[in-house]
Amino acid sequence: MLLLRALLLAASLTVPAGIVMAQVPSADASLTAVMASARFVDLTWPLNEENAFWPGDNYQPFELKTIATLEKDGVYSRKFSMPEHLGTHIDAPNHFESGQPDVAALTAEQLCGPGVLLDITVKAEQNPDAMLRIGDIQAWEEEHGRIPDGAIVLLRTGWGRFWNNPVRYQNRDARGQLHFPSFSPEAAEYLVEKRNIRGLGVDNLSIDRGISRDFEVHHIVNAAERYGLENVAHLDRLPARGFYLIVAPIKIEGGTGGPTRIWAVLPGK
Repeated sequence: MLLLRALLLAASLTVPAGIVMAQVPSADASLTAVMASARFVDLTWPLNEENAFWPGDNYQPFELKTIATLEKDGVYSRKFSMPEHLGTHIDAPNHFESGQPDVAALTAEQLCGPGVLLDITVKAEQNPDAMLRIGDIQAWEEEHGRIPDGAIVLLRTGWGRFWNNPVRYQNRDARGQLHFPSFSPEAAEYLVEKRNIRGLGVDNLSIDRGISRDFEVHHIVNAAERYGLENVAHLDRLPARGFYLIVAPIKIEGGTGGPTRIWAVLPGK
């Protein structure tokens, strides 16, 4: 019923109130009927050995090895190894703040919710160190309405178009410093405190800008028991609002994050 109500809510955010119920099933319709009429957008990059990863001594690329074959063993099986924070993944609240929940403790209510999409691609094209500011949020709300309580806020920077070019995606300068846009600490604090969001997501390596040294956005979000989503794919396929997000991370006991499948659910095929 949670998803049914969410899809009805998503529909109400995209069409005038007087015609919503003519376009979507009534509230007592079966969940099966609602799901059959929904459209899903996969916001997850596939994992492979070529994926961009966070530069650091203890980080490593994704690795996949065959451990059994049909010809030899009668079964095909493989094993993989990777850091928790690689590919499309979640940063659990304990990633930057001690005493906060691990990824296994996150509930379905925390991981699913109405989605909104903010966009700073124009700013990012002019400045790779651009940030989402509070003024950008307020301008978005003037056009699209207030961000709903409990939303998962996604930020499109345009960086997703570089995903298949890891060097460009990291965008390091001659000193090795990363350069890519993201949330400002002030915007993150505003979204947490004034809009009661569930989490933040971005289409590049971090919810903090590449040049950040203190990872203040991570601290703000994690201290409030919220999570971050990084390397979120295909944000160019989403509207500004009117969709529902299903965030499905791997359930690692004690984990600070992990690979995550993310779907946006929109009303109508």
